[in-house]
Amino acid sequence: MLHALERVFARLFFLRRKSKPYPPPDPARPVGAEGLPEIKHIVVLMMENHSYDNYFGTVRGRGEGFPDPPPANPSTNGPVVVHHFETTGQQLANPTQSWTASHIQWDDGRNDGFPRSVEQTVPKGDPAVPMGYWTGADLPFYDGLARTFPLADHWYGSCLGPTFPNRRFLIAGTANGLADDDLLHLADYPDNGTILDLLVQHRISWIDYRSAPGAGIVVKRLLGVPGLRAFRSIGSLVKDFLRKIGRLRQDVQQNLQFTANLYPAGLLRVLCHVKPVDQFFRDARDGTLPSVCIVDPDYDRTSEENPQDIRAGEAFAARVINAAMAGKGWPGTVLIWCYDEHGGYYDHVSPPPAVEPDGVRANLTHDTGPDTYARYGFRVPAVIVSPYARPDYVSTRTRDHTSVLKLIETKWNLPSLTRRDYQADDLLDCLDFTQPPAFLVPPVLPEPAAAS
Repeated sequence: MLHALERVFARLFFLRRKSKPYPPPDPARPVGAEGLPEIKHIVVLMMENHSYDNYFGTVRGRGEGFPDPPPANPSTNGPVVVHHFETTGQQLANPTQSWTASHIQWDDGRNDGFPRSVEQTVPKGDPAVPMGYWTGADLPFYDGLARTFPLADHWYGSCLGPTFPNRRFLIAGTANGLADDDLLHLADYPDNGTILDLLVQHRISWIDYRSAPGAGIVVKRLLGVPGLRAFRSIGSLVKDFLRKIGRLRQDVQQNLQFTANLYPAGLLRVLCHVKPVDQFFRDARDGTLPSVCIVDPDYDRTSEENPQDIRAGEAFAARVINAAMAGKGWPGTVLIWCYDEHGGYYDHVSPPPAVEPDGVRANLTHDTGPDTYARYGFRVPAVIVSPYARPDYVSTRTRDHTSVLKLIETKWNLPSLTRRDYQADDLLDCLDFTQPPAFLVPPVLPEPAAAS
């Protein structure tokens, strides 16, 4: 009953939308028609806040890591050379990936502003921190993952900005003007909706498995979108108070933060599609995963955002990936492991120009810099995990998070949502359907480093 009602609202939304829809990948076939029968489940595991060089810069013979000699960035105290961190813990709020800081770091393509971004935006912060990195000895599971399955070494964040705008691109092909991580700015909706709306409209199952406790979100969704806007408007009046008791504000944000909610998730969406992460492990084991699923880490403990110990996030990701490989649905699974953005950590490859998704400008309420989405963010780690994955393969194609949208659209012949995902790569170079799957028997990957 709830799913039927949800489909009615989805159809009404698409009838009322203002923008002209983009064509599906194959205009000759019906929208929603099966295009990749080998794939039954698309799983997206997006972690937080690390650049490609920050994790894989020292990997040799596989992917584009650090150049030789080791790169350096200037600071007020002299050059800062890339260096290995002595611990897997991170500093609170340093480095930073705000819109302002990211554009300082990019510096018109020179990628030499990482220490300067700390000097200018992090009071009393150590400017050397963004130039640090970890190795395979620190993150053995990730190292083994990247050496086994296809590694995408030119996967970029979708924009030079923080978490929320980049995760919005993952589900809608646009940030719709968002340039920061302020919850009070999340009451809007893109003209063409999200990929989740298209999945509902075409009866394609999806679930967002979230790690944080979720009882409170159902109560908030009873208010509906207008009520949610009012809730967030009222929230602006107490924002300063919440900042003064920062832990309370963190708890509020943690309760609201899950990927499907980065455009307001209504009550029906929450009831039908938002499940606790423990359900993912049961569904993976039993072969009952939905057609599309997003697995969200605990953003306060296992997402790998600072100041977390990155080993906790690696352990969580290892559990998710191993569960997918060991589950009954593995023969038809494609799992995408990636990061929303670089977290302020150094990467030596300059982000190239990107297709602007739509005509919506970035709302720079708290930030400075260009107000467009005409450039990708910095490179992030990304690996494609599937029995059909090409062994010993590195994909050098330029792509961003909208490649996930393009894969979903290709699989079910769905129309693109924006110009960005319409022109995106679909990840299929990483898969081989012309011969028996190379990883039908899942490989044994190294154990993750245990978080202390």
